[in-house]
Amino acid sequence: MCGITGWVSFDADLTRQRHVLDAMTETMACRGPDDRGAFVRTHAALGHRRLAIIDLPGGVQPMTVSTTDGVVALVYSGETYNFRELRTELRALGHAFRTDSDTEVVLRGYLQWGERVADRLNGMYALAIWDERAERLVMIRDRLGIKPFYYFPTPDGVLFGSEPKAMLANPLVPSVVDLDGLRELFVLTKTPGWSLWRDMYEVLPGTLITVDRNGIHPRTYWRLTAAEHTDGRDETVARVRDLLTDIVDRQLVADVPRCVLLSGGLDSSSITGLAAARLARDGERVRTFSVDFVGQERNFVPDPMRETPDSPFVREMAALVGSVHRDVVLNPAELSDLSVRRAVLPARDIPTGIGDMDSSLYLLFAAIRAESTVALSGESADELFGGYRWFHDEVTLKEDTFPWLAFGDGFAGRARWGILAPRLRERLNLEAHIAEQYAHARAEVDHLDSETEAEHRMREICHMHLTRFVRMLLDRKDRMSMAVGLEVRVPFCDHRLVEYVYNTPWSLKTFDGREKSLLRHAAKHVLPRSIAERVKSPYPSTQDPGYVVNLQQLAKELLAEGDSPLFELVDRGWLRRAVAEDPFRMEDYTRAGLDRAIDLHTWLELYSPELRLD
Repeated sequence: MCGITGWVSFDADLTRQRHVLDAMTETMACRGPDDRGAFVRTHAALGHRRLAIIDLPGGVQPMTVSTTDGVVALVYSGETYNFRELRTELRALGHAFRTDSDTEVVLRGYLQWGERVADRLNGMYALAIWDERAERLVMIRDRLGIKPFYYFPTPDGVLFGSEPKAMLANPLVPSVVDLDGLRELFVLTKTPGWSLWRDMYEVLPGTLITVDRNGIHPRTYWRLTAAEHTDGRDETVARVRDLLTDIVDRQLVADVPRCVLLSGGLDSSSITGLAAARLARDGERVRTFSVDFVGQERNFVPDPMRETPDSPFVREMAALVGSVHRDVVLNPAELSDLSVRRAVLPARDIPTGIGDMDSSLYLLFAAIRAESTVALSGESADELFGGYRWFHDEVTLKEDTFPWLAFGDGFAGRARWGILAPRLRERLNLEAHIAEQYAHARAEVDHLDSETEAEHRMREICHMHLTRFVRMLLDRKDRMSMAVGLEVRVPFCDHRLVEYVYNTPWSLKTFDGREKSLLRHAAKHVLPRSIAERVKSPYPSTQDPGYVVNLQQLAKELLAEGDSPLFELVDRGWLRRAVAEDPFRMEDYTRAGLDRAIDLHTWLELYSPELRLD
């Protein structure tokens, strides 16, 4: 896992801009603490920061191959899990390898198959290849969007990077944020290609972009499509079990210490059980980590999203597999520490406003990094198998909007927009933005003629989760982990599993009357019954009112600043009322608003963006 960046300019001599490339590369030092490298030619400059995972001495980047017609250079972030099979195939075709790294397999694969190498990769990756033979840049992002990848078009080429901050370090890129950029901060629609920064875009998942003297040319090489599912119930469960077993086996390959993130839920426990079984064959014990909060189990109060605390289930699973387990227990002072927030915000590049859920994840990963370099995580299981409660709520499913926005108060309900300065709220017109994005999302879905009305609707819901909702979670997980140099792998995002389960009828996904029926039955051989039967519980958030008290104190300091640019975005009156509320009775959306205000203020301090709100 690494950080990549680069600059292609067909009208300039980039050998004179090495200092700019170095500045861009250094913005991602946390993503690659082990090494750095650069490749500079007249019209192309590539930068790389390395986190060494496979072939520690051999996988140095940028990696190059000299041909009779010119040099081909690669910068690559991620992992290719089928690199051994591809290497065997390439050797049979006459390629010689000087390293054991998956990076060289990708580079040699490009030499053999050209852009079609994208179709052969199984993994998570963002990569860029400068092909001097054709004076062409090729950028490829993995199918699910696990690894972040952004680009900024220029008049004579392009800038790119794993994170926006790499491009913001180039003087060609103005740090401008306008209304289009801000909308996505306050509604979770995950607009395809969105970046907070004006004229900067994501490389879409499953997309390959070539850049030459004629411009920028995107091509979709993978997308979710509808296909008939012909397997019966038993065959489907067996196929899911076989796929998951193979995926976990592949994703445990590393030349550094590995672990599993264990929450005590079905998803992470399934990965833990499969990983433990695989490692036991080599005489190893699986290492597991969990996050918890001081007094959380003792004082836990059920809420609409969480019926039980995680800790008892974590202990049971850890005991079952005999893992080397550690609980990372955090207190309100740590969670609200401004120094932590000032580390989290540059990692994410955006003021997300989810407060302790970001800071706790960052602190968890920092603790893990002291002992492990690779962690397996359960992201995407809920989106894939239908685990969220709104998948099973008839009222929500009938709403003409994204289900995660319609369920209950919704993650971005109108009450949460009260924090916005009235003038800004009017200009953002968030309701219209949501409606527009929802229409686009529905239009992207393929259907089968044989689908019933109910199956038709559930295919739409599943597609939206796998192409929009999960991408927000994957970005968060990548940014928080790479901020401390930890690689997190996500087995449920293997495209083979995604394609298979996506096309399984909804009636089969819920055949036992429960959510995630397929996963429960496919993984029950490695789970205690209590976890196999446990209801979905999201990533934990502290219930300690001390955290809210700390937020209110920070907000008081913001109010005292007077002319802060924060109040171009946030309603001062709303913030005054929130500061005066009883912290023991505060609604969740008010607490979220306090976190949002503090995040926005910190972001304004760190990035000094030019806000264009007209």
